[in-house]
Amino acid sequence: MQISYDAEADAAYIRIVDAVAPGQAARQVGFIETPNGVTQVVLDFDESGRLLGVEVLGARDGLTPEVLAQAVLPEK
Repeated sequence: MQISYDAEADAAYIRIVDAVAPGQAARQVGFIETPNGVTQVVLDFDESGRLLGVEVLGARDGLTPEVLAQAVLPEK
C-alpha cells in the first residue's frame, strides 16, 4: 500500500495494489461525501471488481496529518 499526495490539488491517492496501470481502473464508485462536508472519496476497481485504490479529494480535511506525512509527493 502506498499513499501519494498532491498538495496543490489537495488530493491523495491510497494505492492498495502494487501498481495501477493506466486504464486498469475499469470502474469508479464515488464522490462519497464525508461527514465534514469537505472531503470526497472515490473508489477505483478493476474489471474483476477488486479494489485498486482510494482517491481522497479535500485530503487536508479528510486525512490526519500523520497519514499525509507518510505520503509520497508527485514528481514535478
